[in-house]
Amino acid sequence: MNAESFIHGFYKSIIDKKVDTILDSYVQSADTYVILEGPRLSTRGFENIAPGWKDFCKSNIVLNNIQWLEGPFIYDMKDNVTLAGVIRLRGSISPGKLFDNTYRASFLLIKIENSFKIMHEHVSGALADPYGIGDWKINT
Repeated sequence: MNAESFIHGFYKSIIDKKVDTILDSYVQSADTYVILEGPRLSTRGFENIAPGWKDFCKSNIVLNNIQWLEGPFIYDMKDNVTLAGVIRLRGSISPGKLFDNTYRASFLLIKIENSFKIMHEHVSGALADPYGIGDWKINT
């Protein structure tokens, strides 16, 4: 299995709400670190990450699709792999409230035998105007 296949499997387990498979995808360590797309900003430690996924799988959030729009760009090192890019999440919150959001995403995967485990995950939305001045990059 390669890193991209691992992440596609992880995404499928999220869509299918297979909590045991989701949790098995992480390094079970106090050092595992997740930066969230939600209001909490981050969660550190597997013992803190696990309850969030359990609650998600019980929630009325339905993910229909997680699609890479850009990437994943893969940086393969001796003991780990980083995947980075832009993803699109489409789904709904029952009953009938649809969402279609774009996020930055990156994963630091630790190589374990012929598979991987997530040591760090970062999923975040871009702010429309983070500095209050519009796009700071001037196109010439």
